[in-house]
Amino acid sequence: MSGFAEYKSFFPIDSIQKVCDFFEEQLRSNKDPDLALFSIIVGAVENNLTNIKNSDKDVNLASNRFVKMKFPSVEWEEVKSLYDRFVALMRSGVDNKLLAGEYATRDLVKRVADVVWNSLTRSYYKDRAHLQSIYSFLTGNKLDCFGVAFAVTAGCQVLGKQDVHLALSEDHAWVVFGKDGTNTAEVTWHGKGNEDKRGRSVGEGVLARSWLYVAGKPVVCTRVMELAALVSSINPTLTPTIDVHEVAQMQHKLLWLLYDKGHLDAYPMALGNLGDLDEYMKISNCPEEDENSVPQEEAGNTNSDTTPRPDSAALYVQAIRSSRTHYEDRHVYPYTFQGGYYHRHKMYKEAFNAWACAGDVIRHYNYSRDDEEIYKEFSEIANELIPQLMKAESSGHSARSILKDPECFASLLRFYDGICKWEEGSQTPILHIGWAKPLVSTISKFDAEVRAQVNIICSPDGNETIDAPPKTENSEENDNKVKDNDRWNNNSENTEMTVREQLTAAVNSRPRVTLYSHKMAALKPLLLAERLNTHALQLQLTAQSQLQRPQAPAKRRDDDEVTPSAPTARAKRARRER
Repeated sequence: MSGFAEYKSFFPIDSIQKVCDFFEEQLRSNKDPDLALFSIIVGAVENNLTNIKNSDKDVNLASNRFVKMKFPSVEWEEVKSLYDRFVALMRSGVDNKLLAGEYATRDLVKRVADVVWNSLTRSYYKDRAHLQSIYSFLTGNKLDCFGVAFAVTAGCQVLGKQDVHLALSEDHAWVVFGKDGTNTAEVTWHGKGNEDKRGRSVGEGVLARSWLYVAGKPVVCTRVMELAALVSSINPTLTPTIDVHEVAQMQHKLLWLLYDKGHLDAYPMALGNLGDLDEYMKISNCPEEDENSVPQEEAGNTNSDTTPRPDSAALYVQAIRSSRTHYEDRHVYPYTFQGGYYHRHKMYKEAFNAWACAGDVIRHYNYSRDDEEIYKEFSEIANELIPQLMKAESSGHSARSILKDPECFASLLRFYDGICKWEEGSQTPILHIGWAKPLVSTISKFDAEVRAQVNIICSPDGNETIDAPPKTENSEENDNKVKDNDRWNNNSENTEMTVREQLTAAVNSRPRVTLYSHKMAALKPLLLAERLNTHALQLQLTAQSQLQRPQAPAKRRDDDEVTPSAPTARAKRARRER
């Protein structure tokens, strides 16, 4: 690409600060970033730092959660050689006839995808860590799902097709192309392999209501957002339980750099990753490197204008706001990011609400075998996190315990209802006995008087009523929520009310939850019974009734329904244990 040599002065890149300088220079430029070049550099740093053979022999990996590594020196000659190889591969593998015209065609996109695909080694696990960069592609012929899509986008760029851009769901990637960017094409696999889909439109997945395609509301990247996707996909893990601090630190600083320029505003996953990283950097207690460190005000607390940066909690709220503003609230991970944060900080009521909001989103989809990642996320929440915290809470005698809070019970019902609705109309059941037992055990810990305070409304056929938005803290949207709640609790204008009006007001002041799944709606009498019949609950939860598969798609779910408002990369989200 023209202007490639102008970056030579930044080499050798041998510190985090030099990587940041390299990115900052690009962000100041009016030129589009060269995706292949940046991917090679970032990949070279990450792959060298996360090579366990390079780890310090004196470090006891068994007793550390993170390690410090010596930063590699990335030389100009190595980068130029790899870059030239990538350009040569693209130009030699694509017929010039396919390059005619200003915009890319489906045949061209498929051909570039085939060139990348056919260059890969077959004998490796495709979604292993550190395989998302063009550096990994050129040095080991290995790429993960995201890496293939990114390489195809970069390949089209070096071939002069500037209309091809990356589209990202929460666990998949494809490309958009054409004059208005309205054409879509599969270019990579997902899960066990979908290579036969390369070149096809993603419309089939959207129509199938698959979470993998986020209801046709993916993050469609600009060139700089593709750079943000590259940074978000960085993986600092050395082993499943140990991170390399330098890689996490580099990713953290680069994401803040992109955040300060406004390039993460429409990228919920990157905002969530930044929130996780910001928390991780605070708890790691690992000092900045002496010789290559940046000033403390630029290390994460403030930007270059000394403006205070948001903390992790605020970043998760921004991720949720981004999903609502740009993607019609069809992304799940912003809520699970937030729920995980609240759980780690023992803010259990807030965690329940965030998880309930995640359930509100997932109910718009139909479960399929491609949903493995989000299935594991919900399984961890429902079958590990919630039972553990309920066990801990039930052992105390605090008057403010979540077990005595009807709003917590209402949030749990919303969460489980979302999972049940996700199951409806799907070919594969979700709520087997491994899910049902923890669910019933959790519900049984709430006393009858607490359960009775929740106003349960059933709407299993999609005839949704206007719900008051669920209560959520730490949000700038609280004022709007208060106004919405007043629709149900507006007694201030009528100081003199009849008995009927007083009873109606009392009912409307109770926590309210609408159940949209047939399973949970059928459980209403059991849920409100003075004595819970746990056996009957388990039987109904695991039963595969005909009600789960409504015959009319319109009755299964309403695309235009309004989800209750409440606030708050990598291609495949990496879980960091803390």
